[in-house]
Amino acid sequence: MNSFKEKYLISFWDNTRVFILLGILSAVYFGIFGNVWAVTGEFTRLGGEFLEFLGLNLDGYSYYQKQNLEGNILTRTDGVMILGMFMGCFIAALLSNKIKIRFPASKIRVFQAIIGGILSGYGARLAFGCNLANFFTGLPYFSLHTWVFTFFMILGIYIGVKICNISFFKPKARLIRVDKEDKVLKNNTLLAKFYFLLGIALFIMFLFLIIYLFLKNGDISLQNKKSLLTLALIFGFIFGFLVAKGQICFTSCFRDLFLFKRDNALKAALIAMMLANIIAFAFILQGHTSKIIEISPALMLGAFLFGFGIVFAGGCECGWTYRAFEGQIHFVIVGIANIAGTMILALSYDLLPHYFIKGVKINLLNTFGNLEGLIISLVLFLSLFIWTITYKQYFFNKDN
Repeated sequence: MNSFKEKYLISFWDNTRVFILLGILSAVYFGIFGNVWAVTGEFTRLGGEFLEFLGLNLDGYSYYQKQNLEGNILTRTDGVMILGMFMGCFIAALLSNKIKIRFPASKIRVFQAIIGGILSGYGARLAFGCNLANFFTGLPYFSLHTWVFTFFMILGIYIGVKICNISFFKPKARLIRVDKEDKVLKNNTLLAKFYFLLGIALFIMFLFLIIYLFLKNGDISLQNKKSLLTLALIFGFIFGFLVAKGQICFTSCFRDLFLFKRDNALKAALIAMMLANIIAFAFILQGHTSKIIEISPALMLGAFLFGFGIVFAGGCECGWTYRAFEGQIHFVIVGIANIAGTMILALSYDLLPHYFIKGVKINLLNTFGNLEGLIISLVLFLSLFIWTITYKQYFFNKDN
């Protein structure tokens, strides 16, 4: 029992296995709800609702009309799913004794949190998706725009790594004296036990909430919206719990490759996406449709700004979410700035020239045929996988 508790509840989980689980679950989520696991669209709606609360009439802003502000976070699938993510992240942090209020180490870090958060929020919505909808849960769904997004996101991440590697942005190390008396250690142990028990109690409460909602809403079916919302809450909880236990931050996939020559996260993400690609293909053959976005200059610029922003801020949407629930104030600032970035984009979207935001939509399956489109998609994944290994090997040899 103690080994189970330590291995599955307290300790962090293997990063590769978590990526694969997320890939499979996100494909199942697509099969049930007809859309991909994504977060910035709902963050945009929350930002719009905040502006409406302040008294701003959003009827004249086309971007908010496209995002559909009807209902609220409790009545929208994405909204309920995100609430589930928040719960999963928080409970996982409690079980692992990761809750601790930590403030940014310097004013430079606060500056990076604000600017990086705004740029990533702005860029994600300019490209109509972050590295969930346009990368991890985007690449497997046969829209060529996701590959264009990924290329320019990688470019933004690379430039971001180079800039953040300048000494001006590097944190200054400080030596702090630590009290090692037994009394202090015992207090930390008691706090860890309290957090663990609180996490278990909240998880039990969550289970009772799910049972209550299912009993109240009736049979589970695609026609029963309330039962689907409950399913979205469950999926969101699992997503959040896995992200926190696996310490999943999609920023680290490419950042760690460029900065530390570590490719484990990126290879795991690619394997997960290839599995999701095959599962999504089966759902699409049964009549599901995937989201196809236009390949345009706006998509390219948005991807670049997003890639740069997430590195400059220190985390993507998944990364700042679980870290914020661990008590890291830096990432609370990143999250607020991220939503502010979506507001800036939505309010200024109609000022962008028509040619900048318009482009061509390419669905690999419709353009090349079902089997051919699947083969092309898998070849693209394998090519990126080979590039990852080659890039690491080249720079490893270069340093030696």
